[in-house]
Amino acid sequence: MHTARVPTVIDLFAGAGGIAEGFRQEGFRSIAASDIDPDACATFARNFPDAVVVHGDLRSADVKAAVLEAGGRADVVVGGPPCQAFSQVRNHSRLIDDPRNALYREFVAVVGRVLPSVFLMENVTGIDQMGFREQIVSDLELAGEYAVRAQVIDAADVGVPQTRQRLVFIGVRRRLGMGVPSVAQSGITRAITLARTMSRGRYRYGLETVDDMFSGELVAALHDPASLKAVTAAQALSDLAALPAGHREDSLEYGMLGPPASAYQRLMREGNGNVLHNVQVPRLRQDTSLRLQAIPAGGNHRDLPDDLMRRNLLGSKWGPENGSGLLSRRHFYAYRRLHPDIWSWTLNTKADSVYHYEAVRSLSVREFARLHSFPDRFVFTTDPRPGVLLGRHDGGAAHSRYRQVGNAVPPLLARACATAIRKAVFAPAVDRERVAA
Repeated sequence: MHTARVPTVIDLFAGAGGIAEGFRQEGFRSIAASDIDPDACATFARNFPDAVVVHGDLRSADVKAAVLEAGGRADVVVGGPPCQAFSQVRNHSRLIDDPRNALYREFVAVVGRVLPSVFLMENVTGIDQMGFREQIVSDLELAGEYAVRAQVIDAADVGVPQTRQRLVFIGVRRRLGMGVPSVAQSGITRAITLARTMSRGRYRYGLETVDDMFSGELVAALHDPASLKAVTAAQALSDLAALPAGHREDSLEYGMLGPPASAYQRLMREGNGNVLHNVQVPRLRQDTSLRLQAIPAGGNHRDLPDDLMRRNLLGSKWGPENGSGLLSRRHFYAYRRLHPDIWSWTLNTKADSVYHYEAVRSLSVREFARLHSFPDRFVFTTDPRPGVLLGRHDGGAAHSRYRQVGNAVPPLLARACATAIRKAVFAPAVDRERVAA
């Protein structure tokens, strides 16, 4: 067991730094990170100023060399390599041999070069559903060098106010003689759901519990603003409700918002000083406003009356037409409203993927970040260099910040993993650092 120093982390395919933030909260130190998105790299560098951040494609020899030079002696390697080609693998071919899975192969290769005490690889659960878990475990074992455990974790089951399932692989070097830890989860996502019912001619949404012996305890935790075991959308966002649609300033003082109303809000504000960043709110089209006013909290396009399903409510045309005069299927997911008494559904990378449960508006990047469990001190930014850059997406700076949040691993999910890893492998070193702090 490690006893000498604070364990260090190298983050591959790091994005904005969701995994790194979770590990930092558990006492680990990020020393290097790499990603192809220049805006995500800028955000990582701002929030982890002591880490070496390498922008580029990890398949490039120069990028890989820079990453290994900065983090070649890290205690932990983490990352979520894109694996788009997994669904196309057939005939028992090895995942790691498929050229379309080159980024996955690079993650495995870096683990083999660094030989950390522990690694964590996360990815979408679809990989598991397609039956590739055993192949991935075999690849990550590196011919017996590591013992590996795979586990599906739902973010809402570890205190994130959002359901987001990830498949996590944790590997521990066998020579350490320690078992691979598992991550504790509350199970609340299997015990509580949001149900749609008809009342007085209108649909309403409310909580519904399944026949589970722990449902009562979990419901109580969900309704308790002092609990961090389970967190609702309102417990995450109510102190930010005063932000108006179209708010253009990207920072303001907490004093303009009022005090925190839950333990989660206090946790998010911790260490941030007086100024809150990333609070711009997108403007709202008038027809969108009319539709949202007709949708109850927790609802979506199914709750719209027929007259609001017309595409152009006020005469002005917008976006591509489908010829029917009605909203096309692609827009149905743009009218979902949060419910204040339960966590958010999985956020994507676009601002119109979710609307406020009470105010008729979109969410700010900060509210996205709250639902993702990024603390308020974590500021999202973009690379200031103009023009085309390797890995830069179209859409501009505002869209980039939403994308960075939506693509990230929720920090509290990462922290749950880091907690299990710390207790199993690094407890003495990390605990001493906490005492010293």
